[in-house]
Amino acid sequence: MTLSIETPALLFSATSLILLAYTNRFLTIAQIVRGLKKTYDQDRNKSILLEIKNLNLRLTLIRYMQLFGVLCLFLSVFGMLVLFFEQQVVGFYLFGFSLLCLLISLGISFWEISISVNALRLHLSDIVDEEKAKE
Repeated sequence: MTLSIETPALLFSATSLILLAYTNRFLTIAQIVRGLKKTYDQDRNKSILLEIKNLNLRLTLIRYMQLFGVLCLFLSVFGMLVLFFEQQVVGFYLFGFSLLCLLISLGISFWEISISVNALRLHLSDIVDEEKAKE
């Protein structure tokens, strides 16, 4: 089986956009954590501490999402270099590993989004419970 040097290059734009999205998520959550930390230092509210712990988990997941995204890009570039030197078998495996890293990154992203959605549902449950009580 032959693999052209252009095939691993297809991951560049997708991976770059994904990494940009991951970085934006990281920066947004980091800003929220900083604000919650100030509030927690003043109030010592247990629910704020739980939110901070949840956000800390999400930051850890985003770090792994970024790690596997960067590894995907690195393996793609390395695969292109190997293909340039006409080492088809090694290039084929490097490209396969880069795709696997991209899948892992996307899987972790789905996990992080699920945690986010569940946290928002919990956060909004008070409003839903109040509306049900009114009915």
